[in-house]
Amino acid sequence: MNAKPRRLTLAVKGEYFDQIACGEKPEEYRLVTAYWTKRLVGRAYDEVEITRGYPPAGDQSRRLVFPWRGYACRQITHPHFGSSPVDVFAIRVGSADAITE
Repeated sequence: MNAKPRRLTLAVKGEYFDQIACGEKPEEYRLVTAYWTKRLVGRAYDEVEITRGYPPAGDQSRRLVFPWRGYACRQITHPHFGSSPVDVFAIRVGSADAITE
């Protein structure tokens, strides 16, 4: 019996989903908070799923699934987080080896 893959699911805005889908955006950012630290540090996943918002269960057109390639900690300045630098988890997304469902 095959075990279900361990999947990290990240909901993103449409503009970011489109950038990831076309290969323009190789990382998705999450602030370094207790919430994201608990979900990422010391955890192992098989896949990362990017969803355009919160699609219905059967809507595969708003889902991208990639092999888990880990994350890096970075300090960035991005309009989404305001004008000051912030510490983020830069989760690697996208690749030529994307999993299709």
